[in-house]
Amino acid sequence: MSKAKLASRRVFAVIGMLIVLALVDMYVMKEKETDGAMITEQTEQKLELSAWLVDWEWKAGLADLQDIAGGLTRLQAFAAYFDDQDRLYFTKDSDEAFPKLFEAVKQNDLVDVDLTVVNDRWNRDGTAVQKDTALVTRLMASETSRNQHIADILDAVDKHSFRGVEIDYEKIGDQDWDNVCAFYTELYRQLDAQGKSLRIVLEARTPIERLKLPAGPTYVMMAYNLYGNHSGPGPKADHAFLTKLTNRMKQVPGEKVIALSAGGYDWAEGGKITSLTEKRAAELVSKKGASPKRDEQSGALYFDYLDERGVKHTVWYADAETLSQWIDVSRKAGYHKIAIWRLGDLGQATLEKLNR
Repeated sequence: MSKAKLASRRVFAVIGMLIVLALVDMYVMKEKETDGAMITEQTEQKLELSAWLVDWEWKAGLADLQDIAGGLTRLQAFAAYFDDQDRLYFTKDSDEAFPKLFEAVKQNDLVDVDLTVVNDRWNRDGTAVQKDTALVTRLMASETSRNQHIADILDAVDKHSFRGVEIDYEKIGDQDWDNVCAFYTELYRQLDAQGKSLRIVLEARTPIERLKLPAGPTYVMMAYNLYGNHSGPGPKADHAFLTKLTNRMKQVPGEKVIALSAGGYDWAEGGKITSLTEKRAAELVSKKGASPKRDEQSGALYFDYLDERGVKHTVWYADAETLSQWIDVSRKAGYHKIAIWRLGDLGQATLEKLNR
């Protein structure tokens, strides 16, 4: 082979290699642009907000609803409990609130209102057992008991003209999960046949990795109670906690919602723990002349104060900035449906943020 031909081949080889490298570079750049576009699309996707209105503070809840209605896509009426015969029970507050609630819903064009059923049992003496594990065991024990419970729920939905149901059963025993999933499946089937929806609330402790949750319902993860009336002082959630839960939720079928909690807790030295709304926490700041600090790991505010007896208290609570950070963490993980616990004494900045 002549030197001229050899040199020519080397030139073509170099040119070919440059073309390949250029194509690879273009592919990598395209992938980066695609990834960037996906990230941008995720963060810019419209946020869908829902919120709970509770029977024991319905007047304050309705006041907040008037300010936040434009930002909500759905509302949950937290109002259905159980009596001592394991049948659905509504408090006098609920009976008083429902007409006002549906009037406000009509005025604000909020079509979708769900009835939330929670496994709190009211005794005849007026005392209550919250998150009654044994109650769930009895309700789910057999196909007959489940069908009776479903019939009770459907009757309540029809009576009060709700558009859907939310099941908030907590502290479910491990031995009951198969029956509970069968209940979810059948309840969804019957609601769907009537054109109504089903939301299911999951605790952070729910063993979702091993459950056969049915496709169809919307699942709501309670992304709070990291600290609370079961622990020492701290935020209801932090960024790491939210990241862990949003990653776990990827194993759950269907539509998914991340639930965040406003307000906070007041821990008195010696053991007493009191739940606080955001407004109540802000009132304490003003009354005690406190200077809250913002925790970098959670975005929550915290401060200490002394009460009239000289007892030290530690308060942690969420404000508009806290909720904004928690929403951002959830959205970056790919979740754009957020539920807020709960309406009633939210701060003005929080209402304005959520209404946007």
